[in-house]
Amino acid sequence: MTPKLLVKTLPAALLALGVAGAYAQSAPAPASPQSQSPSPDTANSARTLPGKSARLSHAEREFIESTAKDGMAEVELSRLAQEHASNAQVKQFAERMVTDHSKANEELRQLAQEKGVTMPAGPSHLENHEATKLSKLSGAEFDRAYMDGMVKDHQKAVKAFEKQASKAKDADVKAFAAKTLPTLQEHLRLAQTADQTVGGKKAASR
Repeated sequence: MTPKLLVKTLPAALLALGVAGAYAQSAPAPASPQSQSPSPDTANSARTLPGKSARLSHAEREFIESTAKDGMAEVELSRLAQEHASNAQVKQFAERMVTDHSKANEELRQLAQEKGVTMPAGPSHLENHEATKLSKLSGAEFDRAYMDGMVKDHQKAVKAFEKQASKAKDADVKAFAAKTLPTLQEHLRLAQTADQTVGGKKAASR
């Protein structure tokens, strides 16, 4: 290239370099991976943390669910007893059941919510069947059938709560079981006494 041609092309080259440099300074730098906005999938996965129920063992989750069903059944059957029972001791027992189990059911509902366990909608199919059978009875016949069921149900409940009160790994489940156990043990004693009073089958087998 001749010196004259070089003189003519140099300003144009410098101008082009200047424009490119200015553009490079004004153009935004590519966002780093850390600064990029998360995709909807990423954002959702970040918000979806493992539920607290994941910390519970299968036995602990089953304990909460079965206890909820049984507790609802106790209240339903005992309200039935307040209407159909003829023995004053049975009626008094039923009133105590409604009060104590309604309170325990609410405490269990809060525990289930904290642990991410879905509470059942109501008693089990078997318990609903028992309620239907009881609703067809009255007087002394009702008293015996109701108290027999209360003794059997509370024997089962005491065993389940004793197990969780001593062996549950989750501190909250263990505390709930330990707190409620004495009340259930008292219920069992009251049920056995009332059952004996009305001549129930469970009292005869003691």
